[in-house]
Amino acid sequence: MITQTIDYQDGDTTLEGYLAYTGDTDTARPAVLVAHDWSGRREFACKAAERVAAMGYVGFALDMYGKGVFGKDGDIEGNGALMSPFANDRALLRRRITAALQAVRDLPYVDASKVAAMGYCFGGMCVLELARSGADVRGVISIHGIFAPGNVANETISAKVLCLHGHDDPMVPPEQVLAFEQEMANANVDWQVHVYGGTMHAFTNPVANNPGFGTVYKELAANRAYQSIANFLLEIF
Repeated sequence: MITQTIDYQDGDTTLEGYLAYTGDTDTARPAVLVAHDWSGRREFACKAAERVAAMGYVGFALDMYGKGVFGKDGDIEGNGALMSPFANDRALLRRRITAALQAVRDLPYVDASKVAAMGYCFGGMCVLELARSGADVRGVISIHGIFAPGNVANETISAKVLCLHGHDDPMVPPEQVLAFEQEMANANVDWQVHVYGGTMHAFTNPVANNPGFGTVYKELAANRAYQSIANFLLEIF
């Protein structure tokens, strides 16, 4: 497996993505953007890009915050401060993730017509906003992501949408799930929501262990989620 970091731009902001792929670069292949959680493009997101690469795609862990800007595990206040500008300004969020989409499409060994995006927690919000922006991507996958829309109207959504959600996630209560399902249905989107019982937020992250905050790793749900991800990517590509 080949891995490397790539600098790209959103206006005056320099961003640093993490690229992973296997084999040669003679044949263009599908690519999957990986949007990080609220702590930034750290090891967890990079390992997710490598997981995508092992499936035969190009994995690209994108950067929402800026080169060298990272939070840390357990820092609720600090990570929240990094995420808040994007949660509160969805136009900024859409522009930032679109810059990553363009960076991936510009790679010579990526089939620009076959790009998808997946994201964890805050990253789930990001990829859902990418879909809401009307971006020409095959599909998006929200993994214990935030469903609530922001302050920008939706464009026509062409992407297929898969959401992998823990029923006991305190950050996305059942009424938010229902509202999201109705939003997608009203927009005639090809959507799926997989809900895992007895499962909280951040269930795919092995270091998540804060029941009071609502973030707990659950191996069974994580395994089921990754099987669904593999099936979804195979379908859309």
